[in-house]
Amino acid sequence: MRVAGREDNTLAGRRSGMKCGIGEYVHGYSEREAVRLTDQASTLATLLHHDTSYPSGSLVLEAGSGVGAQTGILAAQSGGARIVSFDISASSLATARSRLRGAKIATPDFVQGDLFRLPFPPATFDHVFVCFVLEHLADPLGALASLKEVIRPGGSITVIEGDHGSAFFYPRSREADETIRCLVTLQAEMGGNALIGRELYPLLNRAGFDRVAVSPRLVYSDASRPHLAEGFVERTFTAMVEGVEDQAVGRGMISKSSWEKGIGDLYRSAGPDGVFCYLFFRAMAIKP
Repeated sequence: MRVAGREDNTLAGRRSGMKCGIGEYVHGYSEREAVRLTDQASTLATLLHHDTSYPSGSLVLEAGSGVGAQTGILAAQSGGARIVSFDISASSLATARSRLRGAKIATPDFVQGDLFRLPFPPATFDHVFVCFVLEHLADPLGALASLKEVIRPGGSITVIEGDHGSAFFYPRSREADETIRCLVTLQAEMGGNALIGRELYPLLNRAGFDRVAVSPRLVYSDASRPHLAEGFVERTFTAMVEGVEDQAVGRGMISKSSWEKGIGDLYRSAGPDGVFCYLFFRAMAIKP
């Protein structure tokens, strides 16, 4: 049985979504961004998802599934569970279908629609999984309330978010700090919150969930961990910051020379003499 959804990805539909609290995606929808998301998912799979799995026969909603970067991991660790991958972007869902085609996992259902107008009856799902979504929303509390409606009583929600304010590195660099602040500011102006990881516990409590438990997940990279230096520091975090160069420099938030030095210093933190740290937060809660 497939879960039916809407096929509304028109400009009018997106504007309607914005009114309901869906901010703009600060990183864009380029092929480069799709690759970055995939690199991030594969690099951090063990750290973020070693304790994420759902029992056979359960129905799981992956909300804001995007290009499917997390979907394959989720499905592979939840054999026998039915996954419904839900996103506002029809093109992202098409990318997800393509990249998961032929994978040795149960094929998820792909449903397109608005997170604030979910096309599912109340108490449809046993579990909901949300990863790197709330940071892009102007109304994350409203999103959690919307998702709570479609979870059965006693079902769970798992939310994973980062916090750009947790990034620190060696060698120290004022310019590198400035580049990160540019991204945080731009995301806030677009209706998002790049510092939302630290807010998961109060958000889930205010949304009315029970037994909220938050687990911080530290990414630590130095020369002894080259897979993290390349996979996370270079290809995930620095690539993400680098992606807002045109906006940051073009608007005069930072000079071109300071931007280039800052990005260079972030890359240096992945080098032989560098250290980089960053915190993700994984929260799980129960619908009463």
